Amino acid sequence: MVLLCDSLHLAESHITDDERWGFRAWVGGLAASCRRESLGSLAVPSLPTSLVYESDVTLILNKLLQGYDNKLRPDIGVRPTVIETAVYVNSIGPVDPINMEYTIDIFFAQTWYDSRLKFNSSMKLLMLNSNMVGKIWIPDTFFRNSRKSDAHWITTPNRLLRLWSNGRVMYTLRLTINAECYLKLHNFPMDEHSCPLEFSSYGYPKNEILYRWQRRSVEVADQRYWRLYQFAFVGLRNTSDVAHTQSGEYVIMTIFFDLSRRMGYFTIQTYIPCSMIVVLSWVSFWINKDAVPARTSLGITTVLTMTTLSTISRKSLPKVSYVTAMDLFVSVCFIFTFAALMEYGTLHYFTSNRQTKKTKASNTQKSTVVNIRPGTSLLQMNNIAPYHDDDDYAYECLDGKDCAGFFCCFDDCRSGAWRENRMHVRVSKIDSYARIFFPTAFGLFNLVYWVGYLYL
Repeated sequence: MVLLCDSLHLAESHITDDERWGFRAWVGGLAASCRRESLGSLAVPSLPTSLVYESDVTLILNKLLQGYDNKLRPDIGVRPTVIETAVYVNSIGPVDPINMEYTIDIFFAQTWYDSRLKFNSSMKLLMLNSNMVGKIWIPDTFFRNSRKSDAHWITTPNRLLRLWSNGRVMYTLRLTINAECYLKLHNFPMDEHSCPLEFSSYGYPKNEILYRWQRRSVEVADQRYWRLYQFAFVGLRNTSDVAHTQSGEYVIMTIFFDLSRRMGYFTIQTYIPCSMIVVLSWVSFWINKDAVPARTSLGITTVLTMTTLSTISRKSLPKVSYVTAMDLFVSVCFIFTFAALMEYGTLHYFTSNRQTKKTKASNTQKSTVVNIRPGTSLLQMNNIAPYHDDDDYAYECLDGKDCAGFFCCFDDCRSGAWRENRMHVRVSKIDSYARIFFPTAFGLFNLVYWVGYLYL
């Protein structure tokens, strides 16, 4: 178990007050666990009664480094070196869905035994700065899913080193890592993700180095300062696994951070506007069918607005090839607005055809004017009109199309032998039907959509 009793001194100058107290609690807990489990020289000693001079410390370090080869791991050729690890999460975020990565700020602690660094002195613990790090062997730990990692160097390198008289070494450093997090966006924006942070040895297989989690392996700071924005932190879990590669088998340590997306932003920016545009498209059902400019402009405006909202909703997502939950909702809203426009197009086509028939019939019934001779008055000839059989007239009421193959759309088609045992739908009533059908269908869609994605 690693002893982190004094690890706060270097890191606390770079964090806030609340983070500092959280870091102290983490370190104190590890130290307390160590005191309970350690015996003899492994326990944290009390302050020595005798004075320790600077020359004594210098003498100890010079003696330890004399003949020390930092290119060789401890106990090489004898047994694997056991590395105990612990992570203190300072902050997480932001999460970048476009590049599918997230940013995390951590204090990373590693502890191991190196028998070459044992010493006998009244001072049982040596607190050293980063200048000593390059002179002893350090594990070649790297983060496997890291795209970019930065160590903190202001005002001094944020690294500390502790040496105990029994050969225990503790090495901690502060890192900011941009790690990969593959986001499955099928349920976006009601999706949940587990973003991993993986680390292992770069060059030593498991028969050379073994990684283990400490008892208090992962601790987190106050979440009020995390920049997750669209996400909520649900929890975390840590695992260990073995990766089989051509160069050997490597122990992989993984921390999973469970995140759940908050829907507030997308509800305000996408869901509510799309629903309002769909409802707005229904206003045309209450406008007189003869008001062509009003109904046409309203329908085209709603369709173009839905197209714009669909484009905007995709800007915050990577260009995935599958359909997300938001894509489905926006697409259905677009279909409803487009169907409302097509409803009026159908209505206008048939009603205008009806009016054309009536105009032609009235024109043929007007008096025919015949010019008897030049210079004379016009003679009006009444009651001259072409003969129409009732069946023929009913047959031609759909612009030459057989009424038997269509719904009865006009009053003129509502008579005749073909009327029996057939459904009759009047075009003039389409708006009345649409006032009921469109809201009912949209309401049922929302019921199935939200229940399916939120509860199933």
